[in-house]
Amino acid sequence: MFGFLKGKSKKEKVFYSMVTGKSIDLSEVDDEMFAGRVLGDGIAVWPEEDVFSAPCTGTVTTVTDTKHAIGLENGDGVQVLIHIGLDTVKLDGKGFETYVEPGQKVKAGDPLVKVDRQMLREEKIPDVSMLVFIEPNGHKLTKFYTGQTVKAGTSPLVEYE
Repeated sequence: MFGFLKGKSKKEKVFYSMVTGKSIDLSEVDDEMFAGRVLGDGIAVWPEEDVFSAPCTGTVTTVTDTKHAIGLENGDGVQVLIHIGLDTVKLDGKGFETYVEPGQKVKAGDPLVKVDRQMLREEKIPDVSMLVFIEPNGHKLTKFYTGQTVKAGTSPLVEYE
C-alpha cells in the first residue's frame, strides 16, 4: 500500500545529468584534483551537447566570473558544483553564456549555461564535465550511474540517502 509514495520519495534523492553525454567515474578524469576527489566525490560526463542543465531542483549558489562553474544547493542542503571542462578557467568566460545568477531558483532540467564546445576543441581543451558534491550535508551518496549514455535533466547520475 502507498508504494507510489516510496517511489516519489526515492526520486527526490537523485541528481540528474547536467548534460547529455556519456557518464564516467571521477577517477577517469585526467585531472588530479577531480580524479583524487579533492573537492568531493562525484561523477563526470563527456558531453554531446552544448547546454548544461540543473541536475536538481534548488537554488543557484555560485556562478563563477569565468562562467565555467556553477554551484547549486537542493532542498536537502546538498551542495554541488558543476565544472565544465578542464582548465576552462583560463578562457576567462570566452565561449560560455550563462542563463542563471546566484540566488535564482531552478528546477531539474532548467538550462544553466551554454558552452561553445567547438571552440574548446579548437583550443584543445577537454570538455569532460564534473558534478562534484562539495557539501553532502550529512547525506550519503549511494549510487553512481557510470558508463551510461545520459540525458540532461532526466537521466539519474547520483542517488543519495
